[in-house]
Amino acid sequence: MPLELASRLDKIGRDKLPGLLHGMPKCELHIHIEGSLEPELIFALAQRNGVTIPYASVEALREAYAFTDLQSFLDIYYAGASVLLKEEDFFDMAMAYFHRAKADNVVHAELFFDPQTHTDRGVPFQTVIDGLTRAGETAQRELGVSSALIMCFLRHLSEEAAFETLAQAMPFKDRFIGVGLDSGERGNPPEKFARVFEQCRQLGLHLVAHAGEEGPAAYIETALDVLKVERIDHGVRCVESPALVERLAREQVPLTVCPLSNVKLCVFDTMDRHNLAALLEAGLKVTVNSDDPAYFGGYMNANFDATFDGLPQLGPRHAYVLARNSIEASFAAESAKAEWIEQLDRVFADAA
Repeated sequence: MPLELASRLDKIGRDKLPGLLHGMPKCELHIHIEGSLEPELIFALAQRNGVTIPYASVEALREAYAFTDLQSFLDIYYAGASVLLKEEDFFDMAMAYFHRAKADNVVHAELFFDPQTHTDRGVPFQTVIDGLTRAGETAQRELGVSSALIMCFLRHLSEEAAFETLAQAMPFKDRFIGVGLDSGERGNPPEKFARVFEQCRQLGLHLVAHAGEEGPAAYIETALDVLKVERIDHGVRCVESPALVERLAREQVPLTVCPLSNVKLCVFDTMDRHNLAALLEAGLKVTVNSDDPAYFGGYMNANFDATFDGLPQLGPRHAYVLARNSIEASFAAESAKAEWIEQLDRVFADAA
């Protein structure tokens, strides 16, 4: 951060905060593209593909979004994904997300996708990745939004199934930049996937993993020490271990925190109980993300708005840090990161 800008950040009035949150360039590092599938598009794709879904209307589907925990969400999430059958379906889903990302001044998004959700239904891996790749190229060309794909393994399935998915992915290895680990944490510790993550590391792929959302702080430690991940997705339960918090701060391991998701899935009762401000205060490299925005009530700017409304101790300086963290923690090229940080500095300098 330029010294002149640093000295001026605290002088920016809170009245300018909404404009800064919306206008600042930001990267999204924790977005499940299947979780951006809005009810309207679910119904449109169901009709296009002749798929029957167990809801009478868009409104009835939205009313079902009353989750009590991660599993209750996953049950509806997988039902919604059943309408995705053709390359065009994956393209349409991703483009709908990219348009919303552009509107929120997301300059770069690293999209999680779950091939096992589709291949287990008989949808070829190529169908999935062709649609997503074409959408990414179109978004870059038409919207100026940069993106990359991260393939996730479903942790409630076996490591053998993950190896099978990796084998299916190998002909398309140039289309994705890394692998992740998602789905239900409980009873599925990171070390269950130690061998497949080691193979992915040897292949030169970036490594990330969900840990410390519903799972304990120990899952964050094994994701780091056994899987050797570069980022922790969620990670909010790190506070259960002061030693882990100190380590995350010291090593500057990025946490891709998803505030609205955390409240919707009852990780925190309300936003004012969220520990994001405490994580920042402890010096952790926190980022804000939308997770599964169609299900959890909002895309990037909605997450920033809800976070700063619920945690009034956060101000313009924190907004800058969160946006800069997202850029620095991305897997984008260093030249692109430098350009986005320049844009970010200009936005805050103009407000100071």
